[in-house]
Amino acid sequence: MLMILTVISITAALQLAQQILAPMSFALVLGVVVSPLADKLARAGVPRLAIALTLLLLCTLFVAVILLLIEPLINVLIDELPRIKSVMVGLIDRASSLLRGIETISQEIEESVGAEAVEPQTAIPSVGDALWLAPSFVSQVFIFVGTLFFFTLTRNDLYNLTGSLKPRLKHADTVVARYFAAITLVNTGLGAVTAAAMMALGVEYALLWGLAAGLLNYVLYLGPLLITVSLAIAGMLQFHGFYAVLPPAVFLLINVTEANLVTPLVVGQRMAINPLLIFVAIVFGLWLWGPVGAFVTLPLLLWLGVLLEPQPGPKGLTAKDPLNKVM
Repeated sequence: MLMILTVISITAALQLAQQILAPMSFALVLGVVVSPLADKLARAGVPRLAIALTLLLLCTLFVAVILLLIEPLINVLIDELPRIKSVMVGLIDRASSLLRGIETISQEIEESVGAEAVEPQTAIPSVGDALWLAPSFVSQVFIFVGTLFFFTLTRNDLYNLTGSLKPRLKHADTVVARYFAAITLVNTGLGAVTAAAMMALGVEYALLWGLAAGLLNYVLYLGPLLITVSLAIAGMLQFHGFYAVLPPAVFLLINVTEANLVTPLVVGQRMAINPLLIFVAIVFGLWLWGPVGAFVTLPLLLWLGVLLEPQPGPKGLTAKDPLNKVM
């Protein structure tokens, strides 16, 4: 009972402290990812303050680019909501003869979305406006910047306080950094191939689909599943008959090839993390902290897995990497 109460209390505390812990965890993950670069610069004689400022600038620029890339995706989704609504209502109407009570659900959807098609020019703020108008956004940026700067500045000092645990911490940092670099390379290729395939099929916004596929592939299982479902809806919006199934089917083929052939080849040896544990951890992170939680869950899980190994493994990833996934 004490263990159950402890788990519930920790979960509630993590949920309540989301505004602080989410940007802090994101900053720590990025700090771990760039830690090998920081060590190389330190060995080259670069002052620690200069290293911290440089890595802070690079990481902040990386996050800003990601946000700028995400904004067109959200804006396109907002513009396409009327078409999506009409297709979903049509599907519900077709199924109403088979499932009792589906008419009520259809009416609720129409009331929530709006019975008439909403013009894209409706006064809906852009993603950038929403971010800057959010009351807690500035404070979260401050927490992120401060945590990342001071972690990169004092990381070695903090690790020195752990005594004999320092080599394992360094090894875990290296594993996470190599994993992130390898999976970034894979996701870039996945996005490019997806964009080319969607362009060949004549799917609208092919480049944005490739961008979304590359970004969401950082979230194992859930990301590719979301892209597949979204492409299925896009196929129904744009095409008819069997051709409407081609976009999700082609992406599923690309993703299965990436997950079972390309990723194991690029990442190398694999780490022993149960796929069910990965899935549950990502779902928990998504529920706890939203997209940030889903993104930081796997690096944290990988970092803890290496840290808790009985003996440090060889350089790189060790047996059974979680990337041998179906999606």
